[in-house]
Amino acid sequence: MTPRHPLTPGRAGAASAALALVLASAATGSPVSAAGGEGADVPQSTVYRSVAQFTTAGKPRDLLLHPDSKKLYVGSDDLPDTADVNESGLHVLDPADGKVRSTVGQAPGPTGTLGRRSVRQLLAPLPGDGAVFLYPLRGIGTAKDGDAAAAGAWVPGAAVTHATAGLTPSTVLVAQGPVLSEVDIATAAVKRTVTLEGGDGFAVDAARGTVWFTDLAHRRMYRIDAASFQVTASVELPAGEGFGGFTEVDPETGAVWVGLDSSVVVHDATGKRLGTVRGAGGDMPRAAVFDATTHQAFVVWQDAGDGSQPGSDNDGTLTVHRTRDLQEVVKPVVLPGLHVQLGGAAVAVEPGGASVFVSDPVAGRITRLERATSPRVTRSPADRSVTAGTEVSLTAEAEGVLRPTVVWQVSTDTGRTWQAVAGATSPTHTFTAALSDNGRRYRAEFGNHAGVGRTAAATLTVTIPDPTTGGSGGGPSTTGGTGSTDGTGSGSSGSTGSTGSTTGGSDGGSDAGSGGTSGTPGSVGGASTGATVGGGNHTTPSGGALASTGATVATLAGSAVVLTAAGWVLLRRTRPRSTG
Repeated sequence: MTPRHPLTPGRAGAASAALALVLASAATGSPVSAAGGEGADVPQSTVYRSVAQFTTAGKPRDLLLHPDSKKLYVGSDDLPDTADVNESGLHVLDPADGKVRSTVGQAPGPTGTLGRRSVRQLLAPLPGDGAVFLYPLRGIGTAKDGDAAAAGAWVPGAAVTHATAGLTPSTVLVAQGPVLSEVDIATAAVKRTVTLEGGDGFAVDAARGTVWFTDLAHRRMYRIDAASFQVTASVELPAGEGFGGFTEVDPETGAVWVGLDSSVVVHDATGKRLGTVRGAGGDMPRAAVFDATTHQAFVVWQDAGDGSQPGSDNDGTLTVHRTRDLQEVVKPVVLPGLHVQLGGAAVAVEPGGASVFVSDPVAGRITRLERATSPRVTRSPADRSVTAGTEVSLTAEAEGVLRPTVVWQVSTDTGRTWQAVAGATSPTHTFTAALSDNGRRYRAEFGNHAGVGRTAAATLTVTIPDPTTGGSGGGPSTTGGTGSTDGTGSGSSGSTGSTGSTTGGSDGGSDAGSGGTSGTPGSVGGASTGATVGGGNHTTPSGGALASTGATVATLAGSAVVLTAAGWVLLRRTRPRSTG
């Protein structure tokens, strides 16, 4: 942060000191603050805001933002109120505007016959483009943008209740109740199975070769070793009503996040409890995803959708947490109308967290949210010292998402209060300096949806222009040289000054006219005319004139000679005569 600068008044000469440079008490605009509020004392903040809603993909059940193609894949059911159109299938959207690139609605049934199939879960991205997905009741399908139909195979046994990416690129894991199986994607052939006491959902930690399987009925979580495909440990979950939202693993740390009732319970990679994350108003956690770039977890909470329950308002929320300490890093975002009555929400995050997509199966829409960061000042205006009538340009810069707007502000009381400068809304503020601007402070305030950032203040010093050179007024000028006593000396040149006078050489001999010749006058510094002083041929330049009036001022040296002579005469007249 640029340091604050004290008020630096312009230097004034002896004559210009008689002028009072009065700061204007009223500035253009209205008061905006009662305190300094400069630079780094405005902390940077981050918010997410809704920027678009897509209603082009039926009843969205799951989302996947492809890491390579950057396309948004949506698994959907048919909306009940659109009887003339069947929207179920795999939709490929442009994540910027929600425009449908293609829809893959056909997938093989248990006998291989193609038919319209809904897509319940998106399990993994295919290399380059496309997705692996689950469709009812036991179908494992694959398709990419532009395909006329999906390839698929059916898993033998009972209906699949949950599925996710496998331990290798060619497999997926599926749960059929308490039975967990490793299945080949292309053929749906079962490679390995393990049967548990019960089960509801699971997540894979491929980096550590572990699968975590949750059993909400018994309030337990099982750790399964990927190599042996056997249970190696169990972890108790908190007691509750038995409602489960999700089981997800942070791929960076291996921590397991489990949505339970109205909270998220977090364990580390060994099963040790790390803490609990709670939502607002009793909302239930229904989806979570992790961003490795920001080390943050994005959790979607849905309302119960039952107005008879305390705290139920039909609105859900999005919360964002640091994975290392579970703390919220942004203010929770309200998601209007998001409740669990007609299905669970899903979430997808652009790497780096710039955009977030949340599905709402009740409303048949996908909300796109964008991150906004409050402005961070990268350049503050610099102090300026100019003469009155000079054009002044002050420049400030800041960065933020979205791009911030700017308003310049001025303070006439050394930064205690600030007022907006009318019409000053560009990074560079240009104006003509007046004497009344002397000592004023200027700063720029940048703002966007996330907050504001203010620059350090710049102090403007305005001085009186020199009438001869156009320069600023300086300090008192230097007295010229002194003539010799024999009447032949010459005065030295005086220094330039807008307000101070330059005195020529003193008289060489008596001004009383005893026959001596006065010394050569000193040259004029910063003067336009001269005035004769005393009885000799002594010339005094008018550098001592007040700039605002043009009045000629006697030099201090000349005044001293006159006063000394007058005092000597008075002494002689008042000395008593001798009586003796």
